[in-house]
Formats: sequence, structure tokens, C-alpha cells
Amino acid sequence: MRILLINPNISVSVSNLIRAEAQRAASPGTQIEVVTAPLGVAYIETRFESIIGAYAAATLAAEHEAQHDALIIAAFGDPGIRGIREAVNVPVVGLTEAALMSACLLGSRFSIIAISRRITAWYRECVQANGLIDRLASIRCLDQPLRDIGAVQADHETRLRALCQQAVEEDGADVIVLAGAPLAGMARTIREHIPVPLVDGVSSAVRHAETLAALAPGRARAGSYAPPPAKAHQGLPPALQALLERGPIH
Repeated sequence: MRILLINPNISVSVSNLIRAEAQRAASPGTQIEVVTAPLGVAYIETRFESIIGAYAAATLAAEHEAQHDALIIAAFGDPGIRGIREAVNVPVVGLTEAALMSACLLGSRFSIIAISRRITAWYRECVQANGLIDRLASIRCLDQPLRDIGAVQADHETRLRALCQQAVEEDGADVIVLAGAPLAGMARTIREHIPVPLVDGVSSAVRHAETLAALAPGRARAGSYAPPPAKAHQGLPPALQALLERGPIH
């Protein structure tokens, strides 16, 4: 099985964190590949930045889907996931969807730990879009500038652990979701210090992607996730052009 993780941000250091955690989580024999957006921002915090990330993710998905059994949008917020799901022929999993589904299997109410205050409004909207806002206990976040997006764990571990503890003691969280690719793998390192289950988006997404690929559920030929209809277009990268020209499956 071959799984592609798409980092919609330009941070290679974060891609390295994603790759390391994905390889730890993957089943024996599963091949992991990680690609990094060639354009965009260092990390997505806002709705507008998520639009840019969605375009980068869609382009990488179009370029690589034929060589893989499943794709993962490896950024919390899952930029572009619903549109990409319409267009490609393999299962597409996002860090948010996978983490939230895992959290709901572990407890009734979950809290999200985020890396910045600005990001929290968008995260709340993502939870709502997944129909789980009633199960959200809280979103707690770091509130200081980030020196290096690839070093968030090392720079802020003490504060992140304190936020997890507050979510349990003050917000009533049954489960903690460590949100975002910059926190990939941290659940493994702090789990013994937190009294409720911790969920990592990357490892959750890898395991969910393996399951969907193994189930071989088939491709939507009707409904809202059927492929986009063929129509005139211009100015698109060749891979996106080819994807649109493929048209509906009959």
C-alpha cells in the first residue's frame, strides 16, 4: 500500500515531522511519501491562507494520485479536501476529519490544542463543518510568537502540556486533540503526563487511510462527490488540466 501525505504549507521542517510520525504509525509494508507545497505560506492560520493551501494541495494531488492508494491532506483544517475528494480516484483523508473521528471513538467531549490564537476561529468552523460542534469542549492555544514552525514542540512543550491539563480539569475534556502538523508525534512524547487519551492527526489519518484503501469502497459515480463535469478551462497546470478533462466516470 502506498500513501501520499500532502503538506499544503511550504515548511520542509514540518514535512519532516509529518514523515517521521507517519512512518511510525503505518502498518508494516505501507509505503509513505510526503510532498511539500511549492507555493504558499509557512503554516496556515487563516481562512484566506487555507484557500492558498487548498490550491497547492489540489495541484499536488493531481500530480501524484495515480501512484498511490490513498491521499492525506496533512494540515489541520483539511484545506481543499472536499473538492479534491470529488476529483481523484483514491480515498482522501484529512488530519482534522481523522483526528475528530478518532476522538469521538475515545470519549464524549474533546478539546483541541492549537499553536496560535488566530487559528482558533478557523478550527472551530472546521469542527462545526464536520457536525461535531456539540462535542467540542474547548480550543486552547499558545499565545506567543513562534520562533520556528518546525520547533514548536521543543520550544513550547511545557506550555502545551499545561494547556492539555487545563482542558481536562477546567473544560471537561475526555480526549485531547493535538492539532496541526507542527505537533505531529507529540502525543507519543507527552502521553504519560496527560490523564486522558491524546489524539495525533497524522497517525490517525494514516490509519484511517489504510483502512479505507483496504476496504476498496469504490469511486463515487453519482451524488455530490461525483467527478466534476468536463468544461472549458484555461491557465491551469498540466496535472490539474488532465484531472478536469478526465470528466465523469460512467
